Amino acid sequence: MRLENKVAIVTGAATGIGQAIAIRFAREGASVVIDYIGKPDAPAQTEKAIASFGGRSISVATDVSKPDQVQELIARAVEAFGKLDIVVNNAGVEKKSAFVDYPLEELQKILDVNLIGPFLVSQAAARQMILQGQGGRLINISSVHEDLPMPTNSAYCASKGGLRMLARTIAVELAKDKITVNNIGPGAVYTPIDADVEAKPEMEKALMGEIPLNRWGKPEEIAGLAVYLASDEAGYITGSTYFIDGGMLRQSGSY
Repeated sequence: MRLENKVAIVTGAATGIGQAIAIRFAREGASVVIDYIGKPDAPAQTEKAIASFGGRSISVATDVSKPDQVQELIARAVEAFGKLDIVVNNAGVEKKSAFVDYPLEELQKILDVNLIGPFLVSQAAARQMILQGQGGRLINISSVHEDLPMPTNSAYCASKGGLRMLARTIAVELAKDKITVNNIGPGAVYTPIDADVEAKPEMEKALMGEIPLNRWGKPEEIAGLAVYLASDEAGYITGSTYFIDGGMLRQSGSY
């Protein structure tokens, strides 16, 4: 197992990509801290899946934009499993609106979760990893939209562009502590966040026309890449974004 004896926190792990990563990490031998927000039963499906094959997990309700809750998240992980090796910053939100009409409160919410959250979680995790002295892995679930513009989605794109430079900067700064920092940039992945597109056949058809592989990505495919970046095999990889998008960026001509 590639993550045997590792301890990982996965934010936003109750559904979608985060859930797939948490389950796959546990299958690979990691003890997993399931971060979630919402009702107490929100992480039940993830917990049940992990327990079904004898994996170890705990769930911690955390708003990643709140420093005190983030500190509690790290403390709970260490209290339960004795250390912290891996963090996946997956929690994210999105709201589409014309730029000229974009509400300030929505902009603030998106930046709080998508950018401030990874900053705070990575900062607290890095402090713990430095204290342990054994290095670690910080992985951000970013998006093709850290590079690819998307009209009516300015706040989301800005948050992911910021996440790109956050990762690159702290990768250099934390290298001396053997902590690697990388982003995964999914394209169109079949999750609840894309329900609006999935529900409209004409929108879905237009989207598929932008993807050379002509299909949605799967959360499990993102999880496979996350396992690699979290493993010892990726020890010489830091400061990069790994796009997993069916060729969307190449077809878009954004490079």
